[in-house]
Amino acid sequence: MIIVGLGGIGRSLVAYATERGNSVVVIDKNEARCNEILEEHDVFVIFGNATSEHILYEAGIDKADVLIATTSDDAVNLMTCWLAKKLHVAHVISIVNQREHYELFASVGVTINENPDELVAARLYLWASNPDLKKAVEIPGGIIIDIDVEPECKMVDQELKTLSVRDFVCISIRRGGGELIIPNGSVRFRPGDKVTFFAKQSAANSVLKQLNDSFS
Repeated sequence: MIIVGLGGIGRSLVAYATERGNSVVVIDKNEARCNEILEEHDVFVIFGNATSEHILYEAGIDKADVLIATTSDDAVNLMTCWLAKKLHVAHVISIVNQREHYELFASVGVTINENPDELVAARLYLWASNPDLKKAVEIPGGIIIDIDVEPECKMVDQELKTLSVRDFVCISIRRGGGELIIPNGSVRFRPGDKVTFFAKQSAANSVLKQLNDSFS
């Protein structure tokens, strides 16, 4: 795995990947950052510009199965990803800092991750404005959401199939006393139910908002 950029996201990604036993090569043009990451993690670090084919080959681009660009400069990320695709890296991922650049990255065949600051801000606002959502856990491909059904909730005594939410699956309902119900469309919600949903990642924000509206 090649990680380009040692800002906050890149550093966190290095830690996450190495803790899970991945072989990681890091490229950054800031020498101080390179030295710091070497003190913290067992990784191969290259001080240089990832938009250079020479630097990418030094990083082992010809043997890499994934490259992830995490810098705050979309031009650097795009050029690096273009080179990685040209050099036949199977999976190329990038942070895209400005929305107007999404199509450029998509046209190169890059897996896009939206501006992380916007994603964090949107999620924080969502939790602040939707207090009935009790817990959400990110998993590959989606998010798991737990909701407690309060006595005054709109969905009390309503059937599951009446929910207008799309892009979700209701996994289970746990009733008082520990009874576990595998739900179908005709199951009615009762006060005290603890309901677990799964929503795909691309629809997570809209599903969270709709579920909160339904269970408020």
